[in-house]
Formats: sequence, C-alpha cells, structure tokens
Amino acid sequence: MRRTMTEQELLANFDDAIRLGHIFITYQPKINHSTGRMVGAEALMRWSHPENGMQYPSDFIPVLEKNDLIYRADLAVFENVCKFQRKCLDSGISTVPISVNMSRYDIYRKNYVEEIEKLRVQYDIPVKYLHVEVTETSAIGGMELVSGVLKQLHEYGYIVEMDDFGSGYSSLNVLKDLAVDVIKLDMRFLSGNIGGRGGTIISAIVQMAKWLGTPVIAEGVETMEQADYMKSIGCKYIQGYLYSKPVVEEEFMKKLQQLEHEPMTPALDLIKTMDAGKFWDPSSMETLIFNNFVGGAVIFSYQNGRAEILRVNKKYVREIGMNMLEQDIIDSDPLQGMDEHNRRIYFDTLDRAIASNDEETCETWRTVCSKTCGEDRICVRSFIRVIGKTDNQYLFYAMVQNITAEKTRFHDLYESERRFRFASEQANVYAWEVDIGTKDMRPCFRCMRDLNVPPVVHDYPEPLIENGLFPPDYAEMYRTWMNKLESGEVDNLDGIIPLTVGRIPFHVRYSLERDENGKPLKAYGSATLVVDDKKEEES
Repeated sequence: MRRTMTEQELLANFDDAIRLGHIFITYQPKINHSTGRMVGAEALMRWSHPENGMQYPSDFIPVLEKNDLIYRADLAVFENVCKFQRKCLDSGISTVPISVNMSRYDIYRKNYVEEIEKLRVQYDIPVKYLHVEVTETSAIGGMELVSGVLKQLHEYGYIVEMDDFGSGYSSLNVLKDLAVDVIKLDMRFLSGNIGGRGGTIISAIVQMAKWLGTPVIAEGVETMEQADYMKSIGCKYIQGYLYSKPVVEEEFMKKLQQLEHEPMTPALDLIKTMDAGKFWDPSSMETLIFNNFVGGAVIFSYQNGRAEILRVNKKYVREIGMNMLEQDIIDSDPLQGMDEHNRRIYFDTLDRAIASNDEETCETWRTVCSKTCGEDRICVRSFIRVIGKTDNQYLFYAMVQNITAEKTRFHDLYESERRFRFASEQANVYAWEVDIGTKDMRPCFRCMRDLNVPPVVHDYPEPLIENGLFPPDYAEMYRTWMNKLESGEVDNLDGIIPLTVGRIPFHVRYSLERDENGKPLKAYGSATLVVDDKKEEES
C-alpha cells in the first residue's frame, strides 16, 4: 500500500526519516557495455514511510528544497555512502567509485564542500571512491559560483560528473565554462527513437566530449538497441534498467562481488605535448605553426577502417591541388580515392604508427575529384603520427607531399634506362648518364666490362680524361660540351671522338633532360663505334 504524503506530513516526519533510516540509498551500477564490467555506481535517495509506503523522489525532494532541508538529506546520503565504502574496504570487498548528487541548493550553501570533505576524512575513504554529481541546470544563473565550487572539489581530489546533460537549455555554454570530468548524457534526448535528429546531436556531443578528453555515460538506457547505438558512436559507458535498476545496499554488495570492475578511461588521450584547447584556438601558437610553418598537414580520426578529416591547412589544399576548397576536402572521404592495394599500404602505415608511437611514412596513389578540374590521379607521400587515442579510435597528424611529378619522372627515366641497356646489349653501343648537379657519371655494363670504367665516376669527365679514355687533344672540346649541357645552352650534341689510347673513332651523342622548371637535370650519353664502310665491304 502506498499513499502520497502531504507537505506537512513530510516535514513532520523528516527528522525521524533521517534518524531511523526511512530516507535510505539505492545504488545503480554504471557498466562498460563493451566489456560488461562495472566502472562505478550512483547513489540515489529514496524515502520509505513505515505506514504510507514508498514516497517517490518527485514527491518529497521539491518539498525538501522548498524548506531548505535538502542539504541535510544530501549530507545523510553522502555519509551513508562513506559508511558503505568503509564496510567494503574493511571486509576486503573490491569496490567502485560511487557518485553522490550535489543539488544547486547545496552549491549555494556556504561550506557544503568542507562538510562532505570532513565526512570523507572521518571515515577515511580514499577520494577516488567518491564522485560528486552536479546537474546542468544548477549552473544556470550562477556560473561563477558553480565554477568556484568545482575548483574547490578538484582541489580536494574529487571527480566531478555533470548529470542530465542535454536536458537543459545551455548545454554548450555549461560544457565550455565548467571543468567537469565526466558527462552523463540524458537518453531522453532520443525520445524513444534511435538515430534521427536526436541521434545526430548525441553523436556530435560524444565526439565533442572526446576532444575534451571527457568520458561520457549514457544515463537511462533501457534497451540493447540503445546501448549498441551509443557504443557505435563512441559512448561505451551506460547506466540504466538494461543492466540494473537501482538496488538496495545488500543487493548492490552482491553485484560488486559478482561483476568484474575496471576504471573509466578518458575519451581521448592526447599526447602530452599537445593541448587540444590551444590547438583549436585560432590565435594560439599551435595554430599559428600548423597554418604557416609546416608543410601540407592534415588531422584525421580513424576507427574500424573509416577515416574522417577534421582539419587541414592551406598548404595541404595546395599540395592536393585540383582547385579544391578546404571544406571540399574536409567533407570528402580520404580513403575513397584509393584502390585496394593503396588502401592496404595506408592501413599498414597507420598500424605501424600505432605500434611504434613514432612517425611512419608511406607513398600511395589516389584519385582526386574536383568540381572545377574533374578527376586526376596523384601520388602522395605521407608522414603519419598518432596524436591521440581511445580504445577503438585514433587521432592522426600527417604531413603530406604531392610527389606525382617525381614519380612520373622516375618512371620515365626507368623506362629510358631500361631501353638504353637493352639496346646497348644488342649493338656495339656504350651508354651512360651524367647527373648535372653532382657531376656523377654512371656507365652501362659494357662500359665497365670493356673500358674498365668504375660504377660511379665523380667530377666527370676529369677522371676519364686523366686515364686516357678521352685523348688530351680532345679534352678541352669535351669540357666545352659538358659546360653547354650544364648551362642548358643546348639539348643535343654529337660528334666523332677518338676514344681510348688506341684512338678508336666513336660517334658520341648527348641528349639533355630538364626538370619541371626547365633546369638541366641529367645528360644521357652514348658512343657508337664508327665502322669503315670500305673495309666492311672488302671483308
């Protein structure tokens, strides 16, 4: 039997309710939905009258608030939680952090934090086993006061949780201005539907909390569908009837002994040298460096084979090219333009960066689509490093270089060299190449075999003039040829030169290769034996 008590009856029975334990605590576990382990619990105030039965919180809490008695009830709850934790510790029972609600009336009451701290010290409870929950609405109209209370709680070492986030009207302002350690997300936001507009907003809040390094607990989860959805968007901690209704002390003690425990972990663990707040501040030194003093750079998140670009700088936009806008790149899927082979190369590099916790490099080809320029295939060299992570999501920083021209030139040179070598092996032809910048000459196999030329000739052509391969009377002419090629004055040269000490006539030809800016890059030489037609006919 239950009868709702009147305000006068509640007030008349309040002292006895506190003294005799009619006002008592139930505990609702907080569970990691990915592992099934308990990460904490919330202490919830209940009132059971011996004659009138259970009084709902909505029946008595407004009455206690109105008559300035809620702080006494909250202190009684806090003390009973301390007694429970002391019982667990003395009995050798592994326990979890238990959060206790702190109402806005407690916040406005002077010295309330000192009073709960005295109770904690009295029962000798390590502060890690006691969390304090404040509601989002408690901050409305008193942000400075609430900030001061949170600072005081943090100085004592308490973890502060924000309860019912999303149920008020100033969530983003509250999140921005209050240094809470855990966010409890009100599942009423979904209004019974999975996904839709509410789901999109909840997903955005979870992602935003990750950047703040703040764990999120979904409160009021009743179905497996809701729990799986929250886990899919990165919120693995849940509280609600799906796992357990609020239970009395004896039953909760059994759950503590039955379930494995684990601590809550930050939603996003950034590397120690990176301050996420400063990095996203447009006026910070971190942003200044990102935008102006590094090459093409991108920050992206990666989870289960999917990547999302979060930020790029202007140099990255220029490296990718194709007249794309920064927003076009951010909105695109960075992996979509890669075929299976290049995607595998990229994934392997991400795995190496995760394992080594150091910079890893790869080169991948990808197709880039632009509204202005259409489609193009480019090769990108990426230097990738992990800068943040959760249990299943990683944040990467990558420097990129567009090396398409370099790769194309290398391929053309490779093909040219391959054809040269093939031709020289089939005919009485010697071939070599000269690097204009370094003056290094690399000969073909026939040059090394027949003319005793080393694999690399430095300061070409001087060593070959000194050893007599080029006769002394032709040395100045040959140096003039080299100077013309180095200056880019000519693209082709040819002439008859007697080579070796035997002064055997060869038809020597040169062709010049230039880089994309028109500057001399390499000279390709060949020497073909000059055959006397008359002697050939006689023979």
